[in-house]
Amino acid sequence: MVVALAAARRRRVWRWAMRAVASAVMWTAVLQLASITGLWRPRVFTDCWGGSGSGGASAGLAALAGEDRVAALLSPPALVPRRVYRSNGYLLVTCNGGLNQMRAGICDMVTIARHLNLTLVLPELDKRSFWADPSDFGDIFDVNHFINSLRDELKIVKALPLKLQLKTRRRLYSMPPISWSNDTYYLKRVLPLARKHKVIHFNKTDARLANNGIPIHLQMLRCRVNFEALRFTPQIEALGRKLISTLQRSGEFVVLHLRYEMDMLSFSGCTHGCSDKETEELTRMRYAYPWWKEKEIDSESKRLQGLCPLTPEEIALVLKALGFSKDTLIYIASGEIYGGERRLAALKAAYPNLVRKEKLLSSDELWPFQNHSTQMAALDYMVSIASNVFIPSYDGNMARVVEGHRREVRCPGMNSLLL
Repeated sequence: MVVALAAARRRRVWRWAMRAVASAVMWTAVLQLASITGLWRPRVFTDCWGGSGSGGASAGLAALAGEDRVAALLSPPALVPRRVYRSNGYLLVTCNGGLNQMRAGICDMVTIARHLNLTLVLPELDKRSFWADPSDFGDIFDVNHFINSLRDELKIVKALPLKLQLKTRRRLYSMPPISWSNDTYYLKRVLPLARKHKVIHFNKTDARLANNGIPIHLQMLRCRVNFEALRFTPQIEALGRKLISTLQRSGEFVVLHLRYEMDMLSFSGCTHGCSDKETEELTRMRYAYPWWKEKEIDSESKRLQGLCPLTPEEIALVLKALGFSKDTLIYIASGEIYGGERRLAALKAAYPNLVRKEKLLSSDELWPFQNHSTQMAALDYMVSIASNVFIPSYDGNMARVVEGHRREVRCPGMNSLLL
């Protein structure tokens, strides 16, 4: 009798355990399916850095002044369900270029890692470029938000496991992916290498994934990384909102991305309007950077092809032709203009209401960002997104990324002019 009761109890426990396991498996499958179809993903439509989609531009502009952060801090967003997959290895990436070139590269690297079912290690930023900025990923972007907001797509870790760290110190398979490659290249050429070596390192990230002809879900992931996952640190966002609030108190304003810094002119070879001494200096700089492949450049020929940034003098003419009045408030989003005040003289004479972040913020406020050009560029990026009109003088990385972001936030009264 006792034996029979014990056997019956074991059968009941077994049936209960099997039901529990089946239920867990079923709900895991439901959550994964919901994650893939987007049903569980919090798709909050944002206007101008923070307002909800139904609230219009006013809510977004209030957010820029910092009025919507208290609720967010008190009630952190729920995590999206984690995607469970068998990783084919780890992907290390070293970004190259300025803020926006690296930003675009990070979007591509996340997409490639997701496509190959790799585990992405937090990207390393460029520290060898002209600006020599020592900033790490976490100095510019919110690391936890980046990792958590993409957990339903791929696993992102802050560092390799210790065992693999020791292994890669001795030997690391490193390669630059072929530029503008499609998804098939990565499946057939790169995935076997990742499986073989367990850790693979991309030492270049610029333009390594084709813009067109890749599956729509990969294109959508690129956009999601850029417009949702890559959020600036709270320190950058707070100072950026202050900049925007200060500008908005004066009414509508224009952001001019005046791409006329020394590195741009040297790299492009565009020396129109420069003195002989300046032309020689720019040429020497171009030869000093071995990864800038083009050395001998005919400036006038390139200019006639429309491949040079507009000069400050030309921008003044364009603004007049577009009908901007002399009292227009213009924020210059750029680094140090090559030629200094001499090259800005014509633009200032035509539009005296020119301002920069150095004029609107105190030296104490900007001090933590000094000698960190990428962090300074992040402030300009925020202001560019929120401006009433955005005008780039060159069709470069910032022009493309900012225009795409402005289309995403869809604020009434915002315009982008690509010159």
